[in-house]
Amino acid sequence: MSSIALGATIVDALIGVGVTDVVLAPGSRSAALALAVDRAARAGSLRLHVRVDERVAGFTALGIAKASRRAVAVVTTSGTATANLGPAAMEATAAGVPLLLITADRPAHLVGSGANQTGDQAGILGPSALAVLRIGSESGDDNDWAAVVQRGVVLAEGRRTRRAGAVQVNVEFAPPLVGELPPARPRPLRVAGSAGHTTVDLDARRTVVLVGDATPEEGAEARALAELGGAPLLAEPSSNARVGANAVPDYRLRLGALGGDIERVVVFGHPSLSRPVTALLSRDDIELVVVSPGATWVDPGHRAAVVADRVLLEDQDPEWLPRWFEALPEAAPPTGRDLVTATVLESLGPDDDLVLGASSIIRAADLAPIRERAPRVFANRGLAGIDGTVATATGLALATGHPTTVLLGDLTAQHDLGALVRPPSEPWPERLRVVVVDDRGGSIFRGLEQGAPEYADSFDRVFLTPQGVDLVAVAAALGWRAARVAADALADALASDADFIVVDLS
Repeated sequence: MSSIALGATIVDALIGVGVTDVVLAPGSRSAALALAVDRAARAGSLRLHVRVDERVAGFTALGIAKASRRAVAVVTTSGTATANLGPAAMEATAAGVPLLLITADRPAHLVGSGANQTGDQAGILGPSALAVLRIGSESGDDNDWAAVVQRGVVLAEGRRTRRAGAVQVNVEFAPPLVGELPPARPRPLRVAGSAGHTTVDLDARRTVVLVGDATPEEGAEARALAELGGAPLLAEPSSNARVGANAVPDYRLRLGALGGDIERVVVFGHPSLSRPVTALLSRDDIELVVVSPGATWVDPGHRAAVVADRVLLEDQDPEWLPRWFEALPEAAPPTGRDLVTATVLESLGPDDDLVLGASSIIRAADLAPIRERAPRVFANRGLAGIDGTVATATGLALATGHPTTVLLGDLTAQHDLGALVRPPSEPWPERLRVVVVDDRGGSIFRGLEQGAPEYADSFDRVFLTPQGVDLVAVAAALGWRAARVAADALADALASDADFIVVDLS
């Protein structure tokens, strides 16, 4: 991508999210922005105000924003120009006035090199900025850039936080800094929040409801939306929505055949498990609607068109949902992890809690049959790390008092061996059980690029990393009633008094 394309995209994004005024302090590094803003002003898409001094530019924008109650963008060049926005930023955030401060910058690799007019300016406004966002012409594409800019406007206006103020968007421009502007492109984004209607009505175009990691309340809301509107429900294991007649158990296997017919995706929670879902959320030809109860929203593909607290969906074509339950032409036989996961889920009811480890186990749960009497399901999907899973489950069980089962892989268990220690002076859950699937290391990598034959010589050592730890002995030494069983004996072990079960899949 190029700097001139980046400048044009920023201006298109500003217009798409409702910005009407831009104050420009001229400079060299911000040339692409200056040309793009000037074109938009000539077309009547926004109003341009030029000021020589950046401090004056900042306060001019503050005045416009005070009167209009809408974010005003300020554009500066790099270096000390950025610091001159400090006084206006301090006043804006203290007074709750929305300003978007777009500070042009050199590429990051020049910082610290002594290059002309180059300093570490991201975050230079300190606590006066509600947020600091960063984009650059050498990273990402136009959709990525537009999404960041539009998030910045929403943050500055406090549409979902109820706290307006200054937000810095630091933009790294690499040479060449000028050129032919690409055609202007509409980039509409509707974000409902405290200042407007928080419920958005959706028409009857072909819709799927996609639910990632979510609270039980969010999961219930997503399930209700799908069932009331007659839409397929694509629910990850920790969505707490993987239940009911609309839930499609093997949805990710069906996206290849049916994904092209989807016209809209309504997203709840934090979907993060599979590449088919990531590809779906990155498509240009669907309307992406994000339902979020908080200030931020999930949009990994940078395609969100609507963000709202809640939505209402018109009834779907009655033939749409049944298509998601037609027999698949070929079904792969279940793996050992699939059978273990299904057995654990079958043993649990609605009064139980299940905590899933990251990696292969939660993906096996994503293909498990739908059950009407499902447990509540939790997982650490914010950053999807494999550390702390047993400790998280311990905390959940202490807080709820519910019978709690942890299902995780052997490497995930080894990352949290310290959590198996039960301090004698501390309260401990009465009903906490750990089930470890021992498949000798990081089996998830077998299905990724690293599992290709050309990496076979390195695979075991640097990806699979089998450790050979006797987890049963470790757990027993720490006072757990530990047992090692084969997969076909797991059901009996779950019915016993064992509270640490290793399932041998070797």
